[in-house]
Amino acid sequence: MSLTPESAKNVAHVLTEAMPYIRRFYGKTVVIKYGGNAMVDEKLKSGFARDIVLMKLVGINPVVVHGGGPQIGHLLERIGKESTFVEGMRVTDSETMDVVEMVLGGLVNKEIVNLITHHGGRAVGLTGKDGNLIRARKMTITRSSPELDASEIIDLGHVGEVESIDASVVKMLDDGDFIPVIAPIGVGEDGHSYNINADLVAGRMAEVLGAEKLMLLTNTKGLLDKNGALLTGLGADDVDRLIEDGTIHGGMLPKIRCALSAVHNGVSAAHIIDGRVGHAVLLELFTDEGVGTLIRN
Repeated sequence: MSLTPESAKNVAHVLTEAMPYIRRFYGKTVVIKYGGNAMVDEKLKSGFARDIVLMKLVGINPVVVHGGGPQIGHLLERIGKESTFVEGMRVTDSETMDVVEMVLGGLVNKEIVNLITHHGGRAVGLTGKDGNLIRARKMTITRSSPELDASEIIDLGHVGEVESIDASVVKMLDDGDFIPVIAPIGVGEDGHSYNINADLVAGRMAEVLGAEKLMLLTNTKGLLDKNGALLTGLGADDVDRLIEDGTIHGGMLPKIRCALSAVHNGVSAAHIIDGRVGHAVLLELFTDEGVGTLIRN
């Protein structure tokens, strides 16, 4: 079926609008944290995989870091193990950590690799344990209580923070025309595995790789002001003010702090984008309007 004059005009407009962005980002690295609705809706999953393949075909190096909290929760529920959360983080004993590794490093990671491969890309799945990629340290939370004379230290089990990243295996895959897909599991000096927040891993990965962009997919439009309107282009100072006046709060704070750290440490721009929008990654990369919040230093 041939294009109508109007649809042909629209296609031409899309291609010409994308061209300067393709030229600008050619040879650059873009780290994408993949999670939320984009990971569970079949149409969005397929669209995301196609976006990643297209990025690689036009000379951009995408690096995917994925989450999988809901999938972990579902499997724990199936085996009759209750999930406990402290300040949004899952308390992870040894048995739970086995499930985390099975879900993140196995089921979820390989599904993403398979989707990208199905759409014509060459993806390789990794955890932070491969090639000594992510060195982790144990995370603890210190919480003050009026009833206690001293602060309470909460042990989260196998929940970790990023100690360091050795990205040589990721660079090798990029150079070999492969697409790295990374599960946020690290290994500590004690040899134990640790579950790490995927946003934090993506942010540190972007810093270490000297990425052009960090893109965090969310289940919101992006960063909203107090009236619910989308905030688009922001400087780091603007973000600091929004944190101080309480506009940025709750679950958005960790993402924003991750984005701020990235732009303060060499990443040109960080994006908080709406993963519920089809082809959100391409729209944010290759169009003038985008589909989320852009943060620059």
